[in-house]
Amino acid sequence: MRALKINPIQQNPINPYKRQEAKVEQTELQKQKTADKVEISSEAKEMQSLNKLQEGRQERIDQLKAAVENGTYKPDATQTADNLLKFYRQS
Repeated sequence: MRALKINPIQQNPINPYKRQEAKVEQTELQKQKTADKVEISSEAKEMQSLNKLQEGRQERIDQLKAAVENGTYKPDATQTADNLLKFYRQS
């Protein structure tokens, strides 16, 4: 009589759910590794600094307008002329 060899049942049965769990875990790890990153361009930074300068200028403009309206604004003619000359010499 001839003995038949019977193969045992596979030791590690294929479990499709286990593979899916591994993929989910892997994608979760990748999501954790990547983080959102925000970079502000140099142009945007420059615009922010200009806005701060304009606020200071606006305060000065308001002060000068009030002084002109009250009649208390007395410009120095010599200093104005000197500044005009400097400006036109640089141009």
